[in-house]
Amino acid sequence: MNINIYYGGRGIIDDPTLFVINKMQEILEELRVNVTRYNLYEAKNAIPTLPQTLKNVDGIILATTVEWYGIGGYMQQFLDACWLFGDKGKIAEIYMCPVVMSTTYGEREAELNLSTAWEILGGLPCNGICGYIENTVTLEMNEQYIKIIEKKAENMYRSINQHIACFPASNQAVKQKIAVPKSNNLTPQETEQLSQYVSDDSYVQRQKQDIKELTSLFRDMLSEDEQDNEEEYLAPLKRVFKPQTGFRAEYSIDIEEKKKKLILSIDGALLECNYGACDRPDVELQMGKAVMEDIVNGRMTFQRAFMSGSMKAKGDFKLLRSLDQIFDFEGKPL
Repeated sequence: MNINIYYGGRGIIDDPTLFVINKMQEILEELRVNVTRYNLYEAKNAIPTLPQTLKNVDGIILATTVEWYGIGGYMQQFLDACWLFGDKGKIAEIYMCPVVMSTTYGEREAELNLSTAWEILGGLPCNGICGYIENTVTLEMNEQYIKIIEKKAENMYRSINQHIACFPASNQAVKQKIAVPKSNNLTPQETEQLSQYVSDDSYVQRQKQDIKELTSLFRDMLSEDEQDNEEEYLAPLKRVFKPQTGFRAEYSIDIEEKKKKLILSIDGALLECNYGACDRPDVELQMGKAVMEDIVNGRMTFQRAFMSGSMKAKGDFKLLRSLDQIFDFEGKPL
């Protein structure tokens, strides 16, 4: 029989939880159980890989100390890792005994949290140990307390050895109906490899750097595309241009996705289109690229875009109304 102990406290000398798990380990080893302990505070950088240690165990002890509130960060990280990377099929066969000693209020809630978490993971909870211990010496010198600890260790051994069944828990039914986690479509072996990568700080930093470099690369590529596409919309505008005798105006169109503004200079039958800047245009327009696409494809007019709020404008509004007469896209869509 193999039992692992996962200790989520800080490892301080007067931690009462340490005395309890030491005594339980002593009893279990007398019963010829192979006991392996993992101090989470020592393996904090490798916690995501610890679910791999559940492979060949029959039972585990989750031990933590309530020093101010809750089960503590290390234990929570371990349970999170079991949820993300653990083999749920294997966890379903593992008995778990929670051990929670408290130097403040909250040991019963913490014990319940551990049991509930293990049930949601699909495991089998055993009756645990919880108590408020103000002074560790009191625990060590009390024979009745020591007998309780020994009895709990023996009961855990008996539950595992006899494969004692557990009643179904309601949180299992709830999890199956409404709290089903998103599947990552990974095999247990692939999940283990992923957990190793997550715990490798150098690998994570390298991936972040790669992502940053790729982001910069694609941003530069997009910038180059924009620079190379400064002919966009010029040909359609020239194609549908209808000159009007004596008409003179200058339009500046700010298309949000483009760095430069589209400048339209009209002087009678002469039309100049280019991307650049204009000091004092007669009309300034602002719109998104999607709106401009609708206009040049005949699905929208400048006037309707302005009236619907899709396009903003300022300047001489008489010249704004003339745009649809000068550039008749509805009559000649692309």
